[in-house]
Amino acid sequence: MNNPPNTIELQVNGESKTCASGTKLPNFLTEVGLNPRLVAVEYNGEILARGLWDQTVVQSGDRLEIVTIVGGGSSAANE
Repeated sequence: MNNPPNTIELQVNGESKTCASGTKLPNFLTEVGLNPRLVAVEYNGEILARGLWDQTVVQSGDRLEIVTIVGGGSSAANE
């Protein structure tokens, strides 16, 4: 696939995505429509600690698995 100049390609949950070269992880998450506060990220096979996100620049060929954190539930489930 030919990407525009200054873009990279990476895998997100098994799908090919592109972004600008030099994009930090929280910005990438926002670009793909996710709230960084509500997801967990596996970065190239390792769970990435949230404290490292701001210094993590996504690279061409990276593999991300992103899981949305869902809260709540029903009190009926406990009956």
